[in-house]
Amino acid sequence: MSLKLLFELSKAGSNKFALPEIDVPVTAPSCGRKSDLLLPELPEVEVMRHYAALARLVHGVEDGPYPLGSCTMKYNPKINEITASLDGFSQIHPLQPADTIDGCREVLSIMNSSLCGILGMDAVSFQPAAGAHGEMTSLLVMHKYLQSIGQSQRTKIIVPDSSHGTNPASAVAAGFEVVTIPSYSNGMVNMEALKAAVGDDTAAMMLTNPNTLGIFDKQIAEMAAVVHGAGALMYYDGANLNAIMGWSRPGDMGFDIVHVNLHKTFSTPHGGGGPGSGPIACKAFLKDFLPYTEVGYREASDAKKSIGKVKAFHGNFAVVVKALTYILTLGSDGLKDASGKAVLNANYLFSKIAALYDEEYRPCMHEFVVSASKAGEKWGVHALDIAKAMLDEGIHPPTIYFPLIVKEAMMFEPTETESKESIDALAETMRSIFATASTDAEALHAAPLHAYIARPDEVKAAKEMVVQWTVNS
Repeated sequence: MSLKLLFELSKAGSNKFALPEIDVPVTAPSCGRKSDLLLPELPEVEVMRHYAALARLVHGVEDGPYPLGSCTMKYNPKINEITASLDGFSQIHPLQPADTIDGCREVLSIMNSSLCGILGMDAVSFQPAAGAHGEMTSLLVMHKYLQSIGQSQRTKIIVPDSSHGTNPASAVAAGFEVVTIPSYSNGMVNMEALKAAVGDDTAAMMLTNPNTLGIFDKQIAEMAAVVHGAGALMYYDGANLNAIMGWSRPGDMGFDIVHVNLHKTFSTPHGGGGPGSGPIACKAFLKDFLPYTEVGYREASDAKKSIGKVKAFHGNFAVVVKALTYILTLGSDGLKDASGKAVLNANYLFSKIAALYDEEYRPCMHEFVVSASKAGEKWGVHALDIAKAMLDEGIHPPTIYFPLIVKEAMMFEPTETESKESIDALAETMRSIFATASTDAEALHAAPLHAYIARPDEVKAAKEMVVQWTVNS
């Protein structure tokens, strides 16, 4: 049975709610609607049942494992939501007089200090709305800085072939040209290729460490020396910060500017759970180029060199409150412990399933990548088939077909919030799926069999998207 929209369930006259008559003068009648507002009419109980049914169709970290590599889908403690819902945070307006929101300003100040300490940086801007927005904002900061020192000829951004796809996309959006360099067979950056790529036209190098293969690149100090030696900057993609917080700092590795996904590393809702937040942090020499705000710890007088605003006020402030709650709840030792457990869980899961993929176990950080290519060669079962089969078992599949440098890639990130029992069950599910692949490949080609939406035509779904409902359609 298909789930209908509220508009399709609507019955005229079934909703007895009515807004009271206007009791204030109408000052701008020309701004009024020219036609009635189209809203569904339903009893409250039907509305609640509709949304409860929708919730049952969605898989989140509270429903089961969610090992989506490089996305860090960790459990979000409910205390974060309680804190952000306090009236002093949720019932304020950004245009209130500054002296009436001292508590909010204090949150930003403490969070500024906390992130600088965790990252090894000197200043923060909370305006960027999410990770890719933080990337682009960082690139704009670097661009303006280079202009200010007479280095406008630096128009190229270097990225490794294992980078997140948003890195080259953000660089192009910011007006740069992308230069991709290969990796060694062990997944680390090819140093010879890097040295050949840098020059007077290099603006920066973008990378995350550990990288998308879950490998910590031990050459990072040498990379920073090569890039800085050419007069360029080092940018850190903070997508994998969950692997190193409390153990290692981007600023100490030689990075000049970094973006952080609060919705990955610091346990705020991710994806359909709420808005993101991608604050950027930088070394002191870049501070004046950060986005500015009129209210807070950075005043408008700092704006002479600033790139200007990239979002209103302080960005998604409630997300910052949630992230700070997480940081203060755990403290420095707790953050370090969480990161350590994330690495331990990834290595434990890897050790239990590596043989299924004919992979040799090797130490990883918070995530790892395996290839389903052998299953494809033996039985015609591919990463997509395995991912769909996992849905039938109540487990969200890992990221598949990324990074692009690994054929039939499957990227797992169990995070620190999964228990040993949960990981054992996940590994057993993978073994069961592989057993089915060797005896009944067609069953996996048809998966998922029990999900609300059966196996879709992936190409048709991408090319013929139906994203709207038309009245009387």
